[in-house]
Amino acid sequence: MENSKFGFIGCGNMGGSLARAVVKAVGDDNVTLADKDAVKAQCLAKELKCEATDSKNIAKDCKFIFLGIKPQVMKAALSEISDVLNARTDRFVIISMAAGVKMAEIAEMLGKDYPIIRIMPNTPVSAGKGMILYTSNKSVNMDELESFCDSLQFAGRLDKIQENSINAATAVSGCGPAFVYLFAEAMADAGVECGLPREKALEYATQTLLGSAELIFKTGKHPAVLKDEVCSPGGSTIEGVHSLEENGFRGTVMSAVKASFDKTNLL
Repeated sequence: MENSKFGFIGCGNMGGSLARAVVKAVGDDNVTLADKDAVKAQCLAKELKCEATDSKNIAKDCKFIFLGIKPQVMKAALSEISDVLNARTDRFVIISMAAGVKMAEIAEMLGKDYPIIRIMPNTPVSAGKGMILYTSNKSVNMDELESFCDSLQFAGRLDKIQENSINAATAVSGCGPAFVYLFAEAMADAGVECGLPREKALEYATQTLLGSAELIFKTGKHPAVLKDEVCSPGGSTIEGVHSLEENGFRGTVMSAVKASFDKTNLL
């Protein structure tokens, strides 16, 4: 195996989505894949025109090692590559996307304080519109952080936060897509109730959500200001807003995020 710069151990939904984004940024010759299910890694490698190998080869040769490993099997998976990592004399960076597993815990499992970046991406990375939270330990230098960020430029928006804030951020961006999908479905259902064909109602609801979110970023205006701009005096929109508030819309959304945050803290 040639010395690929980026290696992925674990090619599930999230690992595979990030690998696709990284290939766009750095080229297929700089990405190598591995998975406990070798066929899964080989299929993705064929799609991306890169190489499939095993976790030990990635641990031996890659500069950036993405761990697409579930939290409950992290210790066992790291035990398989810890000796290989310990034998290296060059620099490398471990990148973990395991929910609830702190960088210090990963270092303890590996038996050494390696450069570690912890990330929490959300599912829209598969469409190149994800939110990727990341934090790093003191062993990661600025050049490595820059290369890491550049490699994920086609996955979505990145933001660095403190590790002690990552659970709160995950409750918003990690769990949030499910809440948005529920809202989109509800809007489409209401459109059908009002007489729209199902496919049209879903198209209108989806584009409305997409455009509204983009407008928040583009204008920098507070959502409340943008809401007020839609609500004409005595109009249909303010009537709908009244109904949402009457039924506890904002309070319900806040409770959902808080419930997700509380559950994440228990993991």
